[in-house]
Amino acid sequence: MTLKAIFLHGVVVIDGWLVSSLSEAAVGAMGLAVAIGGIILGTIFAFAHAMQIRAAQAFGTGDPVFLKSVLASGLTISLGIGCTGGLLLLGIGQSLIGVLAPSPDVVTHAWNYLSVFVLVVLFESVGQCLSSYFNGIGKTRIPLYGYALSVPINILVSIALIHGYWGLPAFGISGAAMGSAFATLVQVLFFALRLYQSDRHLLKVRGWRQGGFLPTLRRHLAFALPIAATFISATLAAHVCTMIYAGMALTDFAALALIAPWNLLVGQLSMQWTQATGIFVAQLLGRGATETTLDRFLSTAWRGAFASAVLVSLVFVALCLSVDFLYRDLTTQTRATLFSFLPVLVLAAFPRATNAICGNTLRASGDTVYVMHIFVWSQWLFRVPATALAVFWFEASATLVLSLMLVEEIIKFFPFHRRLWTGSWKHARFDP
Repeated sequence: MTLKAIFLHGVVVIDGWLVSSLSEAAVGAMGLAVAIGGIILGTIFAFAHAMQIRAAQAFGTGDPVFLKSVLASGLTISLGIGCTGGLLLLGIGQSLIGVLAPSPDVVTHAWNYLSVFVLVVLFESVGQCLSSYFNGIGKTRIPLYGYALSVPINILVSIALIHGYWGLPAFGISGAAMGSAFATLVQVLFFALRLYQSDRHLLKVRGWRQGGFLPTLRRHLAFALPIAATFISATLAAHVCTMIYAGMALTDFAALALIAPWNLLVGQLSMQWTQATGIFVAQLLGRGATETTLDRFLSTAWRGAFASAVLVSLVFVALCLSVDFLYRDLTTQTRATLFSFLPVLVLAAFPRATNAICGNTLRASGDTVYVMHIFVWSQWLFRVPATALAVFWFEASATLVLSLMLVEEIIKFFPFHRRLWTGSWKHARFDP
């Protein structure tokens, strides 16, 4: 799961690295386009995460009707979001970029990228759902193989189409989006083939979990909505903050736009450990595991989460020490700003990992509404308004603005741990 997530979030990092050779304006444009398109993509990821937990619960019970119901419901919801979101991006995306972009050059670059990135959104609506299904039933290697196949394709096609190598036309920033779209399509076709090969027996399973497909879809949606709302809120908050960053100096905006995908990418070293913990807890609860078994498992998982946070910190140290090599085409000021992020990135890894253990365990038990409230209120009552004040009122440095991420994790720490320590999650049972 970790390797697969690194491949997934590495797509944006790769695009950012390839585009950085063009200009700061191109980097800022890509960051703005991804912020807008990422709102829809983040919604797809949010429902896919709920699908992952629900599939784990179904797998734990051993009920094929439950498993078939989860797969069909998840695909229906995800495809609906992808199609609707793609149409919205094409309809209002250019106008939104025009309002937010700091210069006409950024407007042109951002729309060129976003108009092609819509295809990535559409393909990922299927790919993310299938990937989460495979994770939930324990076949985690299949998503890994899919991303291992698509990432080299993305790199080669993007390089060729950005710069016009091997006789192909040079599309500039649009070429990066084209490479991502083509690679995502290949990945989705691979997932569909493996699903047919391994789980086509579900086509012969009769009936639905709630008697009919529509009641089953509503039940799946009722379970998924609080989890999805949590992730949608996080995605919206992150992208709203990115849009606020557009009001900063170009070098600060470029540095924050570059570190955001790295933060997602490196963070997967601990986040996927905590998500895997949630999957195992859901499977154990589905099988009716004892409190002793659950306590023993979670204690071990917690130690692993701390070790993964240490690893995340070390990777950030290596990254910040390498900015002059990785981004030598950018200005000295931009590279210095990237290096200044190091203390915040290192410190935030630890509360983030332990908060994620709590959140994923509580979600696995069905305590999804409480987790949603912690995330939503910490983001919209603190992080977003604090970011706006720091940028527009205090004109704070990029490092200070990024440090708000650490403060948010500290705010979430106490309500998460207090809820987990009550132990009520150990008694969860999944009704029909």
